[in-house]
Amino acid sequence: MNRHHRLPLTALRNDANVFASRLDGLDAPTVWHEFSPLAQEYESINLGQGFPDWNPPDFCIDAMRQATDPKFNRNANQYARSYAHLPLANVLAEGYSKKWNREINPATQIATASGVTNVLYCALQGLIDKGDEVLLLEPAFDIYSSQVNMAGGTCVYCPLRPDLTSKGTASDVFTLDMDELRSKITDKTKVLILNTPHNPTGKMFSLKELREIAQTVLEHPNLIVISDEVYEHIVFDTKEEPHLSIASIDDGILWDRTLTMSSSGKTFSCTGWKVGWAIGPPHLVKAVTAIQQWVNFSSATPTQDAIALSLQQAKEPYQGFDNYYEWLANEYERKRGLLTKALQGAGMNSITPPGGFFIMADTSQIDFPYETIAKQPSEAMPSAQMPRDWALSRWLTQEVGVTAIPPSAFYSESNIHLAKDTLRFAFCKGDDTILEAGRRLNVYFS
Repeated sequence: MNRHHRLPLTALRNDANVFASRLDGLDAPTVWHEFSPLAQEYESINLGQGFPDWNPPDFCIDAMRQATDPKFNRNANQYARSYAHLPLANVLAEGYSKKWNREINPATQIATASGVTNVLYCALQGLIDKGDEVLLLEPAFDIYSSQVNMAGGTCVYCPLRPDLTSKGTASDVFTLDMDELRSKITDKTKVLILNTPHNPTGKMFSLKELREIAQTVLEHPNLIVISDEVYEHIVFDTKEEPHLSIASIDDGILWDRTLTMSSSGKTFSCTGWKVGWAIGPPHLVKAVTAIQQWVNFSSATPTQDAIALSLQQAKEPYQGFDNYYEWLANEYERKRGLLTKALQGAGMNSITPPGGFFIMADTSQIDFPYETIAKQPSEAMPSAQMPRDWALSRWLTQEVGVTAIPPSAFYSESNIHLAKDTLRFAFCKGDDTILEAGRRLNVYFS
């Protein structure tokens, strides 16, 4: 046999050892692979995945036309600069400078990427060494842990402890034990990922909580905060619970240690445009751009340019409101009310979210054939024993025709039990969709 003979490509593809060990398990089916096809199979109303089922506002569509049509002279059809398309960086710098009462340099303190998913990927690749620990507050969006593993880091989990007897909002129901948080930090902890408004709970961290987190971070000189704030404009009851960025509290006490991420997808209902950004001190922003230049080089220029124009237009009066952001919050608050009514009619206690477009529902009063459903095969479930919330979501899909996401998908194995009496429902859907889900729930449970 020729010593230079190589195995056929098909043989390589069938060999599990071809994958890097740090990717073990990342090719396994996820909660999204299970429940979206299941909803389609049973013609169920899918209130699982969190993306709007309507188009962006007209001014965004017009902005995309301007970005790509040469007659507008936007010059947005070629590569953007690797850090960020400068027109977008300038608009972002102006907005955050005013919001945070701090001068943001658009050239060195802003990086853009293909959505916050890509921003986080670049940030973790740029900051994490093998053996570094990343602290996640559970329930945590599943992308976080996967990307930590891809970067060679180790996930450490600190749960938000739910008190389903609380009569407050999700911010009151899901609480962070600061002593427990401190106990999770070691000399290997490099990053704490914070998410506010929080997915999946809708919790917004209060000034008191953020101050306590900030003080804890300051006690550890090597600890960095990555703050995911993609729902920053979908907030309600702001007089009672305003959205706050940890990078800006107390005159920016944690500014030098915080990388803040946000995006356009949720704000402008254009999740497919994939424009995300990171804002922070130059040394942290550089962690994103140093990776970005070797991965995508730059995010797509037309979408960045269109978002730059859209951010400017969003400040103008819109649909009878002082600006687009007020209209957006009002519209989602109305939809929140529709879904709350639907869930309560089915005997579920809706845990009111002060931010985001998900509702966590207390399902402890729902009786269903758990033992039967738990025997069904499920490649994607995170536990050897099907958790109650997972089984309930399957049952609701198959028998009632309404699909939610089981929050156990957002927990590590040791904390899955915290999700057993909850389900996550999305209200970023058309009124007819939410009302039909409510009708099905009420018909079945009445």
